[in-house]
Amino acid sequence: MECRVLSIQSHVVRGYVGNKSATFPLQVLGFEVDSINSVQFSNHTGYAHWKGQVLTAEELHVLYEGIKLNKVNHYDYILTGYSRDISFLEMVVDIILELKKANPSLVYVCDPVMGDQGAMYVPESLLPIYRDKVVPVSDILTPNQFEAELLTGRKINTEEDALEVMDMLHKMGPETVVLTSTDLPSKLGDHFLVALGSQKIVRPDGTNSSQKICMDIPKVDAVFVGTGDLFAAMLLAWTHHHPNDLKAACEKTVSLMHHVIKRTITYANELAGPGKRPSPAQLELRLVQSKADIENPAIVVEAKVLQKSSQ
Repeated sequence: MECRVLSIQSHVVRGYVGNKSATFPLQVLGFEVDSINSVQFSNHTGYAHWKGQVLTAEELHVLYEGIKLNKVNHYDYILTGYSRDISFLEMVVDIILELKKANPSLVYVCDPVMGDQGAMYVPESLLPIYRDKVVPVSDILTPNQFEAELLTGRKINTEEDALEVMDMLHKMGPETVVLTSTDLPSKLGDHFLVALGSQKIVRPDGTNSSQKICMDIPKVDAVFVGTGDLFAAMLLAWTHHHPNDLKAACEKTVSLMHHVIKRTITYANELAGPGKRPSPAQLELRLVQSKADIENPAIVVEAKVLQKSSQ
């Protein structure tokens, strides 16, 4: 059965962020990907220079109308990432609602990109749009700790806080929530960061079950761009293959990330030379070179089940 994804994300001519990070890996795993580029830039904004164009809400609407007029607007998944414009984000929500009407089993994977480490890098006016309009129509949500705190108004200081925040997010809409990174201390030491996930499953007979997991992910001392976009795309793919097993889906997603990042940092360090920090261009993700890992990631990060419940 063909599986089609509508991915509304940024595009760069050179490098890998947004749709450039998501499309190739999804295609490798057998998904048809229709891309709408929310921006078209020469490269990501971590470089010294960048140029390009931004798609307006009206232009997004025109593109969607074209798809609709040809009656090819049936999707199994929608994937969205970085957006910094209120009207654009509201138009995305309108499109999602219409597509969900046409296909009630459509799954919306949302990476609510707003900021990190206590700082927002989108206008603050986007927060109520995400909280009140986007999250309620999401099925899979991939915030980092800061974004989860913004959406719920609740600080995360302990694992218990994190589990409660994920439950609060479930009540807002999504059945699957993954906190992609937190500041919680890892039991394995300072060289690991903690990620957590929670999945609520409603069985056909109406009963519920849930699974909460925790992962210790090896840290790498470099700034990578496009990793969050890759994470959301791969979580989409692996939850599709393991719909009721968040542990398996997250292990494959996080392990693939580890292989790509390791390959990227090794290559970047070789290019930069001894004792020099690699440049943004040298740190572009080695996605094409990771094709075999994308198809079949060797599991190097195991998820621990924190709690499982049935009712």
